[in-house]
Amino acid sequence: MSPVPVNNILFLDIETVSQFPAFSSLPEEWRKLWEIKSASLLKHHEGYNTETIYERAGIYAEFGKIICISCGVITGVGKEKKLLIKSFYGDNETLLLQQFVDMLNRWCAGEEKFLCAHNGKEFDFPYISRRMVINGLEIPSILRTAGKKPWEVTHLDTMELWKFGDFKNFTSLVLLTQALGIPSPKDDIDGSMVGEIYWGADREAGIKRITEYCQKDVVAAAQVYLRIHGETLIDQANIEIKP
Repeated sequence: MSPVPVNNILFLDIETVSQFPAFSSLPEEWRKLWEIKSASLLKHHEGYNTETIYERAGIYAEFGKIICISCGVITGVGKEKKLLIKSFYGDNETLLLQQFVDMLNRWCAGEEKFLCAHNGKEFDFPYISRRMVINGLEIPSILRTAGKKPWEVTHLDTMELWKFGDFKNFTSLVLLTQALGIPSPKDDIDGSMVGEIYWGADREAGIKRITEYCQKDVVAAAQVYLRIHGETLIDQANIEIKP
């Protein structure tokens, strides 16, 4: 059984892209900063140069931006469990972050609540917080870690749970779903394709496709969490996408 009530967990995933479509589009001051950043990256990525490795800029909060946050909450118990999915997406990062903050503050009222994501402690949670600071938004209490004792931080991470104390182990969500017999979230696109799709010719269609992909990652993370704790998985018919 889960050590915390599954109905008190918000499962989430984010999709990020570079702030500009290509290295050649960077303003001069940003180009210089990327050249410094890429110098350290190129030591570990053979076959790239300063321009081509810019495709990885989206994973760094200083050079990237969030284009989608998908969230999921579980209602009900046992075989009656449902997963409700809500996404915040678009070109206006400040707006989608504010909408996410408003929802999070409402959801956190009352009982102690938790956030869960795959590799969330290393990526999703700090990335969201950094982009909130950059956009001039107040970080909700549940995301803040400064000044808190470890047991006061209510962040869960399915990748960390799967490590079972093995600190050197990294397992992708797609590998974990395959190993656990859970439907893969990567049946259309994967993370390496998000930037290309977003910066493609049809932005509206691209964001829609990316959002659907992001929602599948939330479903997968929730199912993995339930499976690790021996809980009943959620039937596909009980997964609802909220507008």
